[in-house]
Amino acid sequence: MSDSSSAPSSASRTRIAFAGTPEFAAVALRDLHAAGFEVVLVLTQPDRPAGRGMKLHASAVKQFALDHCMPVIQPRSLRLDGKFPDDAAAARDALRAAAPDVMVVAAYGLILPTWVLELPARGCLNIHGSLLPRWRGAAPIHRAIEAGDAETGITIMQMDAGLDTGAMLLSAAEPIRADDSTGTLHDRLAALGGRLVVQVLLAPTLAPVAQPAEGVTYAHKVDKSEARIDWRQPAAVIERRVRAFDPFPGAAFEVQAGVDAGARVGNDVGARAEPVKLWRAALAPGAGEPGTVLPAPAGRCVVACGDGALELLELQRPGGRRGPAASFLAAHPLAAGTRLG
Repeated sequence: MSDSSSAPSSASRTRIAFAGTPEFAAVALRDLHAAGFEVVLVLTQPDRPAGRGMKLHASAVKQFALDHCMPVIQPRSLRLDGKFPDDAAAARDALRAAAPDVMVVAAYGLILPTWVLELPARGCLNIHGSLLPRWRGAAPIHRAIEAGDAETGITIMQMDAGLDTGAMLLSAAEPIRADDSTGTLHDRLAALGGRLVVQVLLAPTLAPVAQPAEGVTYAHKVDKSEARIDWRQPAAVIERRVRAFDPFPGAAFEVQAGVDAGARVGNDVGARAEPVKLWRAALAPGAGEPGTVLPAPAGRCVVACGDGALELLELQRPGGRRGPAASFLAAHPLAAGTRLG
């Protein structure tokens, strides 16, 4: 691999196309720019409505690219035979004109067809948020935390036509801490991914290594329906899911609004169930019917699970802010015996 003195000149000779959308990808784009690589074209997803006003917002990658005078295209699809063939054809023309040596891909969100994979001389490199072949797919960070993995990492992969099946060029492990959420682990992996892809591009003689046939798992995309807490599950499983679904979609349960504490959720005619987000929890001693609030000191809330119990530490009502359980309970007491939905 080139030493630091030769890195700038090596970088300046490599023309890069970059495809990515969220902050995870923007970190890598920033590191490539800082390392002196010439980013000749940036592909990112179209602007999306967000916020209370649902105004169109540019992706984190687009914002960085425009701030640094990088050309940007936002095709809705790259499939020439797909729903938006004009977008795909325009993207193909733009990529051909840019003539990149290599494309770097990070959380782009669109499938790359064969014509894209074959266009750059050095192909397409993917920054993947796991130690392949574990957690191929859309949500590797979420699933690693949910499964209770002790570590995960980043793999720089030479892309092929399969789903995260390409040969590996470089990887590095990252421990998963006991208090990690997807948000905190995401930030460390994003930084690691940026560093590794720069290393790979400065060492073009790295030999690709085929992924092992054993140990393959798939990280399916997280659906909002997974957010609902099932108190019948073991406390340890729920606690991991709370961290895995922070910041999206946020684990949640229901309490009855306007009903005296102690009522069973859903049993009172006309009672309104109100969703509550659970952002942080800890294993606690106790047992009982799953979903039942157990006796606890003032300002604390412990809930029985299918195996063990959880203390709820950080909660959020609709329209409110995340805050400690004591603040929530001061306004919305949950007496022992209350059943949570």
